[in-house]
Amino acid sequence: MVVWDDVFTTYDFGATHPLRPVRLELTMALARQLDVLDRPGVTVVAPTSAEDDLLELIHDPLYLTAVRRAPDDMMGRMSLRYGMGTADNPIFPRMHEASALVTGATVQAAQAVWEGTAQHAVNIAGGLHHAMRDRASGFCVYNDPAVAIAWLLQAGATKVAYVDVDVHHGDGVESAFWNDSRVLTISVHESGRTLWPGSGWPDQIGGEEARGSVVNVALPMGTGDAGWLRAFHAVVPPVLRAFEPQVLVTQQGADTHALDPLANLLLSVDGQRASYAALHDLAHELCGGRWIAVGGGGYEPVQVVPRAWTHLLATATGAPVADSTPDDWRSLARERADEFAPTTMSDGREASYQPWAGGGGDPDDRLDVAVADTRRQVFGLHGLDPLAAQATTPNG
Repeated sequence: MVVWDDVFTTYDFGATHPLRPVRLELTMALARQLDVLDRPGVTVVAPTSAEDDLLELIHDPLYLTAVRRAPDDMMGRMSLRYGMGTADNPIFPRMHEASALVTGATVQAAQAVWEGTAQHAVNIAGGLHHAMRDRASGFCVYNDPAVAIAWLLQAGATKVAYVDVDVHHGDGVESAFWNDSRVLTISVHESGRTLWPGSGWPDQIGGEEARGSVVNVALPMGTGDAGWLRAFHAVVPPVLRAFEPQVLVTQQGADTHALDPLANLLLSVDGQRASYAALHDLAHELCGGRWIAVGGGGYEPVQVVPRAWTHLLATATGAPVADSTPDDWRSLARERADEFAPTTMSDGREASYQPWAGGGGDPDDRLDVAVADTRRQVFGLHGLDPLAAQATTPNG
């Protein structure tokens, strides 16, 4: 299932803001022209807005009131208290309505997967993972993945895993479930030493009642496909297997790409596609296929995001796509973004990597040092051996 409507493009901070709604428009156009949305069993459904009772699973009621009133808060004094009216989070018309619709769509995706009407569900407009309980942050007004996870817990889920592969630390979702052992949050991101929000350290492992429920892999700037995939596979699959989730929620920010203007990792579209395949396979291995995927960051709206998220949609709907981008799509990109779009769906990379071989890795390699630090901090809390090549539980 794919949740989509053109109305998602009304989540719009303005023409000079890096979060450009055209990235969503071009993604869906590319997916349609490559017939991804016409595959057997694929349904595209319109979103429904999240009501206050849903939003209040995560957000303070006073914050909801502030978001509603923000477009009329001409002086901005109340809005600034709640993180709005800043360069990152400027106020825009009908801010509450646009944000509640994105959140409602992610909850729809969660509901469909949990209730079994869809095995996989995708909301590319979602992934607003920085929003906090009582403030906007990092281009995010309401935290749709956190609300969806809270809905899953309310619906009866007892183990939900959240994996965030955005280049920025998934701080808002982590904060929402910091002390909740029912939710495992894993964030693979560029180190806070070189990138906002400056958090997401390996020793951030959850509250006293949920130690080990938070996992952070902080990668050095300049990490490319091989290093990223090495780090991912050294940490994410073993911890997920130990946790044994019932459902997998993933945030698929495309800002890890080398062309992204706001960050410093060097992945290709091919490396990103490999991460989607890995998460898809883990959902089938561990969760009976129950997979909810949302979008997130991604600030190269023509060269990167449409291709990356079309690969995400293709992975969720069961098959890879053609190698070339359609002529009509490239013409649309030229018209809508005044930019020449890529002709291929690949960056020509193999996205291969050297698997973790055990021990502490190479002490002279910054990536290995980062991975080893995460494994030391959390693996023992999951019954895993941080020095093992294939980190197994005591029963496996």
